[in-house]
Amino acid sequence: MPSTKVLEQKKQLVADLTERLKNSCTGLLVTYEGISVADDTKLRKDLREAGVDYTVVKNSLLERAFAETGLTELDQHLAGTTAIATSDEDYAAAARILCGFADKSKKGFAVKGGYLDGEVISMDKIVELSKLPSREVLLANVLGAFQAPVASFARAIQAIVDKGGVEACAPAEETAPAEAPAEAPAEEAPATEAAE
Repeated sequence: MPSTKVLEQKKQLVADLTERLKNSCTGLLVTYEGISVADDTKLRKDLREAGVDYTVVKNSLLERAFAETGLTELDQHLAGTTAIATSDEDYAAAARILCGFADKSKKGFAVKGGYLDGEVISMDKIVELSKLPSREVLLANVLGAFQAPVASFARAIQAIVDKGGVEACAPAEETAPAEAPAEAPAEEAPATEAAE
């Protein structure tokens, strides 16, 4: 029977893990068997730089945290060695890094399952997430879309200035011949004579 101190530590670990799962937008479970220390160090560095929290956790603790967060469907993946990667902001970073690492790994490293916004997702969706570009690339694309109209407008203004200003770009006005004042209609003239 574990001591009271050990039980309290485990309860605290479960509480911390539960809070981490609740605050994350995405999480992935992996089996990390057969990877070298150098590969593990590089993987952890890549995940940390992407803002992904990656830890090895006992399956029994994860099972209790899943029960607290409603992710009990992930219990089926709690066999063998298990690590969890969670991200609070970037939906695709963990999937992109871990799936890429699993593809290159010829050993036992593999993605087991995951969740997105508190819902368990299939491996197909995890693979789709892994193919999304990074957050920075997406932001650059959005920024480029916003800047395109402004850049086009700036080029148009510069073209006007290069041609010599607005006056040079305005179409030349044609001078029309001066019109003679309109004569009174012929019907009105006799009416005036009749009035005399």
